Amino acid sequence: MIIAIPKENFNNETRVSCPPNSVKELIKNGYEVHFETGCGLASSISDDDYKSVGAKLMKDSSTLYHKSDIVLKVNYPSLDEIKLLKRDSTLISFFQTTRNLKEVQALKDKNITGFSMHLVPRTTLAQKMDALSSQANIAGYKSVLMAASRLGIYMPLLMTAAGTIRPAKVLILGAGVAGLQAIATAKRLGAQVEVFDVRPVVKEQVESLGARFIEVESDSNEGVGDGGYAKETSEDYKKRQEQLIHDHISKSNIVITTALIPGKPAPILIPKAMVESMKPGSIIMDLASENGGNCELTKKDDTIIHNKVVIDGTSNIPGTMPIHASELYGKNITALLLYMSKDGELNLDLDDEITSGSMFTYKGEITHEQAKIALEAQK
Repeated sequence: MIIAIPKENFNNETRVSCPPNSVKELIKNGYEVHFETGCGLASSISDDDYKSVGAKLMKDSSTLYHKSDIVLKVNYPSLDEIKLLKRDSTLISFFQTTRNLKEVQALKDKNITGFSMHLVPRTTLAQKMDALSSQANIAGYKSVLMAASRLGIYMPLLMTAAGTIRPAKVLILGAGVAGLQAIATAKRLGAQVEVFDVRPVVKEQVESLGARFIEVESDSNEGVGDGGYAKETSEDYKKRQEQLIHDHISKSNIVITTALIPGKPAPILIPKAMVESMKPGSIIMDLASENGGNCELTKKDDTIIHNKVVIDGTSNIPGTMPIHASELYGKNITALLLYMSKDGELNLDLDDEITSGSMFTYKGEITHEQAKIALEAQK
């Protein structure tokens, strides 16, 4: 079977789906790998690097797609790309199946078997396939550095001959993978770190990294959803949550927001009035900007200044570190593909939790229930 590695179709995408080390692994397991010329250049990978591990060069995407049985991508394909896909082939990429509905329908109509890296189950067996976590780790780390480079004050406590410099205060909203990495990075830089999350269960992890956990007092775990994700909370909880965040955000120099509910718009945690209570020169890094942002004023892929507060809506922070981001993503996507393979062929077990959980289209049908519901709602 032939695997394709195309150039990414989004202008701000610097990652490649499968770098040479992962290609080597796929060839070793019986696959033939074709790549589009220049697909790895933004990740500092040359065409010769791919050729050196046995991949075959294709000069245009049309030829690449028409010849390939399996296409590996970072981002979901455009409708024009889907037209080029070979009927009955397989696609694996990041894909928000309840948001990219036109593309889901187009894949269904061409009998494409679609797998989304967003849907990989969060189980022990699937950890090495968890691309959401590997990329969120990078986003959490780099967001702190991006904020620190813009900040007009030191991050650590300093005792100088001229007097004592107080440490920067960092508030992190959401203690998932990105949030925990942001905590660790901010602490290494010497900042005082506070963390809010609707899931009380993460308190121990937060405190083990040296941060202070702030929480809304509640008798139930109402913010705890399936698979370790957060879920929607009650209106009463939201009011108390807003007041708590407001009390702490007004004292913070950096705020990093990471709250995402899969397949839904990001919850607004920082309304305009809250931004206006922040110190001049403060910075908000909104890691949820891809799905609308946790700040009411966030603009995706833009940086704005409101009331002297910087709000950064960069949606592809992992893409600012393309070498390691591509390396990790390549390992994730290769692990998933090889898990579903035998002797260089796809061997799909629809009763397997990882295979069926990651799949969203198969043999002209939409297999992901939430995507089905979203499509029906559009009719």
